Amino acid sequence: MTGFRRDPIVGRWVIVSADEPMDVDQFYQLYSPVEKHHPEKCFFCIGRELDTPPEVYAVRPNGGEANGEGWVIRVVPNKFPALVIEGELESRPIGLYDISNGVGAHEVVIETPDHFKTLADLSFEEICEVIKAYRVRINDLQNDPRFQYILVFKNFGASAGASIEHDHSQIIALPLVPKNVKEELEGARGYFDYRERCIFCDMWRQERDEGVRVIYENNDFITFCPFSSRFPFEMWIMPKYHSSRFHEITDERAMELAKALKDALIRLKLLLHNPPYNFVVHSSPLRGTYEHYHWHIEIMPRISRVAGFEWGSGFYIVPTTPELCAERLRKVIW
Repeated sequence: MTGFRRDPIVGRWVIVSADEPMDVDQFYQLYSPVEKHHPEKCFFCIGRELDTPPEVYAVRPNGGEANGEGWVIRVVPNKFPALVIEGELESRPIGLYDISNGVGAHEVVIETPDHFKTLADLSFEEICEVIKAYRVRINDLQNDPRFQYILVFKNFGASAGASIEHDHSQIIALPLVPKNVKEELEGARGYFDYRERCIFCDMWRQERDEGVRVIYENNDFITFCPFSSRFPFEMWIMPKYHSSRFHEITDERAMELAKALKDALIRLKLLLHNPPYNFVVHSSPLRGTYEHYHWHIEIMPRISRVAGFEWGSGFYIVPTTPELCAERLRKVIW
């Protein structure tokens, strides 16, 4: 039966079509699979290092000069940043409006030197190095007292917002805590104050016990389609240990996360023929204590459209159930 489902963290409602849920084949007409072309024009490729801003971090297993070849991961400032690192915030009113300078940091993590590989194609070890790169850069950027929150995200495919087809992710340091993050923090705080437990810990345990939405599990992480998914085949990767800050992850747990992340992305790629997607690392703000919060990764395939009803109501309409999505994803063999 079609009905409403409520997200227990932020209180958001979704409408899930359960009477005649769409199956995998019906989604193909709604999006174009991601294909890669024209490496000769790509300034993220080997040999084009001087076409990017100077790197702030790189992994070169065999050594080599900065901003030269031999790298497996590079992190560079975005050539066209959403925010710039110079200056002060200087928030000020203009009548009833508020305005401030666009202070922040915007970096690009080039995940592989191979133009045609995707993050799903990389080995566990290679993905682990990407995760460590996120950690290194967050730990460095958090030393700037102007920054309150650091967002790590990936846009894969043009329809998911990627303007360059070479696989990369992005890190943005912000001088304030985003509204979406505040809503999640407040929802988690309300649950913690009432039950004296972390809502995320309760969530992953219930998902594991029920099993119908679980896709993958290892010693430290569990992957599932959330009960109130906003998008078909949406997946969350959640630590099975309590931690509010992603950048405090150890090397050992980074490898376990790499296994969970590759598993999720390769299943998505094989089942839906390389669909566009976004993933976002949800972590706590840099300043303060957030024992009620629990970091996690949300992966959102861009295979359905957000239209007028969603924008006007704040509800999401999902044309299939997370239970069916999880079942299809579990059946993928790789």
